[in-house]
Amino acid sequence: MAERGQQPPAKRLCCRPGYGSACRPGQRVGGAACGASGSALGSGGKMQSPESLLDIAARKVAEKWPFQRVEERFERIPEPVQRRIVYWSFPRSEREICMYSSFNTGGEESAAAGPGTIAAVAAAAAAGGSGTAAAAAAAAAAAATAAVAAAGGGGGGAAESNDETRLPFRRGIALLESGCVDNVLQVGFHLSGTVTEPAMQSEPETVCNVAISFDRCKITSVTCSCGNKDIFYCAHVVALSLYRIRKPDQVKLHLPISETLFQMNRDQLQKFVQYLITVHHTEVLPTAQKLADEILSQNSEINQVHGAPDPTAGASIDDENCWHLDEEQVQEQVKLFLSQGGYHGSGKQLNLLFAKVREMLKMRDSNGARMLTLITEQFMADPRLSLWRQQGTAMTDKYRQLWDELGALWMCIVLNPHCKTEQKSSWLKQLKKWNSVDVCPWEDGNHGNELPNLTNALPQGANANQDSSNRPHRTVFTRAIEACDLHWQDSHLQHIISSDLYTNYCYHDDTENSLFDSNGWPLWHEHVPTACARVDALRSHGYPREALRLAIAIVNTLRRQQQKQMDMFRAQKKELLNKGVTSITNLEGWVGHPLDPIGTLFSSLMEVCRVDDENFHVFSDFTENMGQCKSLEFQHLPAHKFLEEGESYLTLAVEVALIGLGQQRIMPDGLYAQEKVCRNEEQLISKLQEIELDDTLVKIFRKQAVFLLEAGPYSGLGEIIHRESVPMHTFAKYLFTSLLPHDAELAYKIALRAMRLLVLESTAPTGDMSRPHHIASVVPNRYPRWFTLSHIESQQCELASTMLTAAKGDVRRLETVLESIQKNIHSSSHIFKLAQDAFKIATLMDSLPDITLLKVSLELGLQVMRMTLSTLNWRRREMVRWLVTCATEVGVYALDSIMQGWFTLFTPTEATSIVATTVMSNSTIVRLHLDCHQQEKLASSARTLALQCAMKDPQNCALSALTLCEKDHIAFETAYQIVLDAATTGMSYTQLFTIARYMEHRGYPMRAYKLATLAMAHLNLSYNQDTHPAINDVLWACALSHSLGKNELAAIIPLVVKSVKCATVLSDILRRCTLTTPGMVGLHGRRNSGKLMSLDKAPLRQLLDATIGAYINTTHSRLTHISPRHYSEFIEFLSKARETFLMAHDGHIQFTQFIDNLKQIYKGKKKLMMLVRERFG
Repeated sequence: MAERGQQPPAKRLCCRPGYGSACRPGQRVGGAACGASGSALGSGGKMQSPESLLDIAARKVAEKWPFQRVEERFERIPEPVQRRIVYWSFPRSEREICMYSSFNTGGEESAAAGPGTIAAVAAAAAAGGSGTAAAAAAAAAAAATAAVAAAGGGGGGAAESNDETRLPFRRGIALLESGCVDNVLQVGFHLSGTVTEPAMQSEPETVCNVAISFDRCKITSVTCSCGNKDIFYCAHVVALSLYRIRKPDQVKLHLPISETLFQMNRDQLQKFVQYLITVHHTEVLPTAQKLADEILSQNSEINQVHGAPDPTAGASIDDENCWHLDEEQVQEQVKLFLSQGGYHGSGKQLNLLFAKVREMLKMRDSNGARMLTLITEQFMADPRLSLWRQQGTAMTDKYRQLWDELGALWMCIVLNPHCKTEQKSSWLKQLKKWNSVDVCPWEDGNHGNELPNLTNALPQGANANQDSSNRPHRTVFTRAIEACDLHWQDSHLQHIISSDLYTNYCYHDDTENSLFDSNGWPLWHEHVPTACARVDALRSHGYPREALRLAIAIVNTLRRQQQKQMDMFRAQKKELLNKGVTSITNLEGWVGHPLDPIGTLFSSLMEVCRVDDENFHVFSDFTENMGQCKSLEFQHLPAHKFLEEGESYLTLAVEVALIGLGQQRIMPDGLYAQEKVCRNEEQLISKLQEIELDDTLVKIFRKQAVFLLEAGPYSGLGEIIHRESVPMHTFAKYLFTSLLPHDAELAYKIALRAMRLLVLESTAPTGDMSRPHHIASVVPNRYPRWFTLSHIESQQCELASTMLTAAKGDVRRLETVLESIQKNIHSSSHIFKLAQDAFKIATLMDSLPDITLLKVSLELGLQVMRMTLSTLNWRRREMVRWLVTCATEVGVYALDSIMQGWFTLFTPTEATSIVATTVMSNSTIVRLHLDCHQQEKLASSARTLALQCAMKDPQNCALSALTLCEKDHIAFETAYQIVLDAATTGMSYTQLFTIARYMEHRGYPMRAYKLATLAMAHLNLSYNQDTHPAINDVLWACALSHSLGKNELAAIIPLVVKSVKCATVLSDILRRCTLTTPGMVGLHGRRNSGKLMSLDKAPLRQLLDATIGAYINTTHSRLTHISPRHYSEFIEFLSKARETFLMAHDGHIQFTQFIDNLKQIYKGKKKLMMLVRERFG
């Protein structure tokens, strides 16, 4: 983060006393040497002298006052006092240096750092107050290293490698410890020095000149000649800063240069200027001459101002006191990350920048809001926003989450309990400006949220933000804009967050919004997400104890409301159950909410369980600026008394998570909002799963499980819920697995209740929209569009599978779970998965099969078969095969049962080709160890099935039926008759030819011949279909007829002549018939006389004439559209035709006439006719 170019001009003017109002009053008195009274700081030894009053006072002044105010406040400032103020004005903690030279070094919100990092940084901060705190640096460096290593990011921004040695802070420590820092000089509020960068393999040794300005313990500007361009300080600035923090007594310290100049006379001043010009004449001579000319000119601007600038004199009263932040580099880096579109880890780097903002807020660094403003401006300038809006394209999920974090951070900033009114007004103006831009992303993704403004606290925000509520869509900034109207002045709220002893045992108001509960503990009634946003703001701004107090009050309020809601439902239960209706009790669900209220409460409470007490007290000055509140009547109790007996922060965290997860809430509109509900639920459950359950936590689980079951419409697990309530499958699965070892009955009650998915039920209740206190009237009437339905159904399936696994061996439980699955799961693929899961669990290799679970598996499989029987499903064949396997494991009676009831489960094709065939296979018989009687019974069922299927679908089942009935003569004859009956109407020639070949193969040639003739009647081959797949069947049929005898051949040839018009096929048949004598391989060994059939007599004469006619017709057809490239092929075709013509008695004459006709008719095709004459004369 080193600056390029010259150091900026001094912020204020300094002059001799008596030169006007801008001059510094008082005389300077010579005095002690630098650091004379600094020994009280010690050098790390165990025995230290107490600090002097001078050092204590100087340290406080150096922290809070700009030096100009000190000068104006006192007429005379002794030089030793000035030196101690200047000495103490440099930052004393390495934590801030680390923060500005590496990515996030701690904080529970950071994805980069874990709990160990928080402790390390806290240790660094605690130790860093000492000038010689080497241990603090090591801890802070380790923390920063862990953060960046976990994030996969590099040291100096995103461009660095993830090697920990590349972290600027880490490299700075290495440079310091290797003695690379030299020539360190402090002149007033300006520190300078040189840092030597050791020679590397490819680079020579370089010396960097570093200059640092500081004010009130903050570095206000840095300059380094290394030219580093980054968000963070470079390693050289780190090295020089740490040198000053760790070795303050080795730094040569001088008062501001103007003080030294005041002590010089005219000759000394002239000598000083001339020597300065001589040493640096090439650099400063032009500037020196220019200044001299202006000073000598009486009317020049420089002579109109009293005094002269001093870059070492510290800050003026009007200067803002904040750490140096290179705004240009922040903008450039964010712009770069956004341009990468989520690639190269840019999304992770942006999250690290957000974590850096949170870190700054926690340190109460004003640069947090400043840096977030710069980031937001770049986000709003992202050209993809307008592009996506024009194209109607949704932004990516990761990018959308970045916007969510942006909105949440602004919510934290505007809720800063100590921000000034003008600051909040400035932020509000900026937020409204961004909010009004057309491309500003909406809060719920791609759909506008039509819900009313529910964010404002009651009664503070009753009339607030009318402009915002009238907007058709809520943007990511809307909640922050609304939060600008919230304040912290409520006396009850101030008492809650300011004291562990705030109780009132005399408070007997038991109304819904009472300030205390029956125990006298404080309650905080506010829109829950808003109240939790206050907690997040307190944590984010470094007030963990105050955040904890408010979090406990909110959780106690939620628990009280939960009890009252259950009491209310019990009073109305009979009426509601009789009507069968329910209400939506909360349109804004807490899990998946943009402000993540439950996650905030959970993290706040869990943080206490992880962080030790010392770290918890890092910041404790919240009430310093809050002012005193009016005292109410209350008694004092320790903070832990706000918890029930046996409870802890851990149990409170778990309980509030269970309350939030179990809340009945409506499924939000839009894909992103729905995905966020699922994602946040899974994230919260994942955090809960990290906690090991003990007896105390099990009691909490039992208590909340009972609440959830009995709280009616206030619970997502109530008896009756709204049709569009967010399902509880994922949550119930977690509750089930957690409770199962401790209370199985309750676990199953929860899981079975959660199995429902009413949005898929056609008769589900629509809900009671008339009850005003349920705010259900604002729900838009619409058919639900659940974009995450497939994920929800898969979670429902997971819950059912978990129950099936747990219920193995328990007949009653398995029957109950099976009934629930059949009632509630509507997806065949998920039921099939459950059936497979049950089958695997029931047939584990290390134990005997669980027959009850196998039956459950089979029952689910049968349901799948029924569901998919009349619908297309690409897995149907797999499902059928699996069902047969499952039925085989169950036993022979199951196989017999599915075959007898096949028509409700399978198509005829499936029943014959898969089911019956598999059942009749040898492997099945061996697997079941069947005796002869059982085999015959099973075979009888299979034959009956086959005949029924053949009757219903002869086209696809006849062959399978014949195959299955081979061993039973009556059944076989019946199947054959079914084929004959269907042959004339419903069967194709392909099917008939296939069955005919089968018949020949089985030794029934006459039946094969019969079927072949039936097939021929359905066939039609045109003149140009010389590659038709049925040609082989025709040739086979003719060969079969020829082998059977002259009569059979004579009967089939008319069918061939009628069905086949392709000349080449006919000539092939003709040639084959003339090669051998018909009937040479006839029935019953019968042989003919051995004479070849004559072509001049029937039936071959008919075939010959048809063949010649086909050649003539084909020739004319081909000549109609022939092209020159087909001439040679055509000549070969005529050659084959001549061979056929010559088979006739007068064939030569016929062919000659045929050729002459061609020459006459097609004489225009001269080249072709020339080729014809060359070949045929």
